[in-house]
Amino acid sequence: MKIRSRLALSWSVVIVIASAAGALAQSPAPAAGKSPAPLVPLKVDVVISRYQGDRKVSSLPYTLAVNANDETHGFDGRPGSARLRSGASVPIPSVAPPKESPLAAPTGPVQYKSIGTGIDCTARSTDDGRYRLEISVEDTSVYSDEQAATGIAKINAVPSFRTFQSNNAVILKDGQSMQFTMAADRITGEITRVDVTLTVVK
Repeated sequence: MKIRSRLALSWSVVIVIASAAGALAQSPAPAAGKSPAPLVPLKVDVVISRYQGDRKVSSLPYTLAVNANDETHGFDGRPGSARLRSGASVPIPSVAPPKESPLAAPTGPVQYKSIGTGIDCTARSTDDGRYRLEISVEDTSVYSDEQAATGIAKINAVPSFRTFQSNNAVILKDGQSMQFTMAADRITGEITRVDVTLTVVK
């Protein structure tokens, strides 16, 4: 009886193993997924320039380090995004003194408005060896007294602001530059140009 029990157990083990092997043989192999693109460190140079006619009024350069194909969560929930913020806060009076007032400074509570430049950038490599950059640029500044006099109803001692904003995507190769966007200020007539240069960090 013991011999029969052992033989029955052995046959059961053999049957189970054979069934499992058959199931594995019949199950389809998992589809080979496309391997993720490798991380590529990039240097992205952004230059914001202003022109009055053909004369360059100002030129401000900014540099961002961006990892192309980075799937980790970056800023605002976007993968591998780089962010740059540079600026200051300008006081804005809630109540400005009248022109005939001897007071030089505004009266009442003061609020603050942020001015400066904000740039966001993400990068992905393309199949032809180039890189797709998604860039967002926002620039806010204060009009000077001369600029405000040309077309803005300026309130005494209260500054006026201009804002430039653009979102776009460009495809560049290593070492290539491109004009990202260009726009005219409807008050002063100044032309704002944004140029982008991409460099692969080796």
